[in-house]
Amino acid sequence: MNRTGPIIIIEDDSDDQDIFQEVFKSLQFPNEIIFFEDGLSALHYLTHTAVEPFIIFSDINMPKLSGLELREMIHQNEDLRLKSIPYLFFSTSAEQGHVIDAYSKSAQGFFVKPATYTELRETLQVIVNYWMKCVSPHYIK
Repeated sequence: MNRTGPIIIIEDDSDDQDIFQEVFKSLQFPNEIIFFEDGLSALHYLTHTAVEPFIIFSDINMPKLSGLELREMIHQNEDLRLKSIPYLFFSTSAEQGHVIDAYSKSAQGFFVKPATYTELRETLQVIVNYWMKCVSPHYIK
């Protein structure tokens, strides 16, 4: 896990992207924030760049390639899997089937998008702080 890498947000709703952008700006984490509107463009980025992201926040229902399909492809790709990139789902609802699917594909978390800016800010702060303290085999020197 690369703590200094970019934070990837895969979200097809432009209003949600704006809110995420505003929240991360207020939190002042040093990481670059990179948005993708669908799983396919995120997969292309992840497989065609040398950049190692810090964390991935993904919606579930998206065009071209859903968040669950993307998670499965990342998990099956040995190069990406070895980068130990935390993959977290943020969805408007927590349907039991989606939650089960997410964890069966080794997602590291599933969150319902909070209803307020303050709740989203608090949730993202806790998540990022947690992963900043976590170690992974790839980055232990």
